[in-house]
Amino acid sequence: MSPAPARKPTPLLVLDVVGLTPRLLDRMPHLKALARSGSRAALGTVLPAVTCAAQSTFLTGALPAEHGIVGNGWYFRDIGEVLLWRQHNGLVEGDKIWDAARRVHPGYTVANICWWYAMGADTDITVTPRPVYYADGRKEPDCYTRPPALHDELTDMFGTFPLFHFWGPGADIVSSRWIIDATRHILRTRPTDLALCYLPHLDYDLQRYGPDDPRSHRAATDLDTALAPLLADAKAEGRTVVALSEYGITRVSRPVDINRALRRAGLLEVHTQDGMEYLDPMTSRAFAVADHQLAHVYVRRPEDPGNMAAVREALKDVEGIGELLDDAGKKAHGLDHPRSGELVAVAEPDAWFTYYYWLDDAKAPDFAQLVEIHRKPGYDPVELFMDPQDPYVRVKAAKALARKKLGMRYRMAVVPLDPSPVRGSHGRLPERDEDGPLILCSTPRAVEGRVAATDVKALLLQLAGLH
Repeated sequence: MSPAPARKPTPLLVLDVVGLTPRLLDRMPHLKALARSGSRAALGTVLPAVTCAAQSTFLTGALPAEHGIVGNGWYFRDIGEVLLWRQHNGLVEGDKIWDAARRVHPGYTVANICWWYAMGADTDITVTPRPVYYADGRKEPDCYTRPPALHDELTDMFGTFPLFHFWGPGADIVSSRWIIDATRHILRTRPTDLALCYLPHLDYDLQRYGPDDPRSHRAATDLDTALAPLLADAKAEGRTVVALSEYGITRVSRPVDINRALRRAGLLEVHTQDGMEYLDPMTSRAFAVADHQLAHVYVRRPEDPGNMAAVREALKDVEGIGELLDDAGKKAHGLDHPRSGELVAVAEPDAWFTYYYWLDDAKAPDFAQLVEIHRKPGYDPVELFMDPQDPYVRVKAAKALARKKLGMRYRMAVVPLDPSPVRGSHGRLPERDEDGPLILCSTPRAVEGRVAATDVKALLLQLAGLH
């Protein structure tokens, strides 16, 4: 007697609605209706509550101490460089959800549409932002896809991936609409068992204006409206929908210059070229990789008690630092991985960390006023703004754009060096559920109470019928 054929998994659509909280859900009628007819729960997050760490936990069921993604970037000690926003999935350690699914159901198919660490992953379909870096220095919008033919297919239908609407002063709903359109097309033409879709729109205005600003409320409603056709498609296909968020964004008012404090204490070193100062991590006794409301503090020769004591002394009275986690503190938060700093600074609720290390703006590196996520040794939310102190900033931007259209080199140096406009941040563990992330499911009673970030992988496997 031949064995019964394996039951086909229930197809899933997992929406990463960045920044979604209970407060914002009230502004999003389509998602709220999905939760009302299905189920919803508070979602625990990880420290740091940032994109790369949270997504890696969702997909592996492990904490940063195990999967190794200790932030959106870190100090790569073996090459002496700070690198953020890497894209290779090989950086994520541990058993991914598609590996677990295929052990139960060989041939399980997965589409990753703009979740991070997409390149090199064992997924069947991949779409991820990937600019073209021309030899003459120009950077142009584009994306990377697998299979390769999908690139031209999506570009012909929806235009070039709108990179400058995905991040920077021009970041807006255009990028999320493109991702939604791409997801709908992929599900129609290449239906997969699991589709992961990343929706960044709420990240922008909540950081620019804060979570209570009417412009942030409008962003939530606009994203919900854009999502409606995708939700309708999923319902028509009988696809279970899970919508979750990595973190909630809370109001902040105090930038904390942690690297400047280390420099003034004689611990951080720079080197100078053409009058510009560059962080020298290889010679610094200590420096910090700032990442929203968390900063990894890397200490050279930490076995020397004098070095650790000097760092603690330099940071002990810095306003805005809420905690300084040592080995025991990192272990308690599941952050004790070799990639973490020797110490981890956590900001107070209304504060966030800048990456700034220069003491005189005249000596700032030229990339400081650019949207340059790969050269800055830390996260810079000020890239969401055009310099409000420069009355000619839009004229400069227009000239740079004209040079770009003529195929000439250009510098879009419009980002301010003043961090004070930032009004929202994240990275700490939330103090209240209403400010924290959510998980929604179209299936009744699928989620309730509180779901841990480490349980998301198991929940998705269960919803798929792959126990």
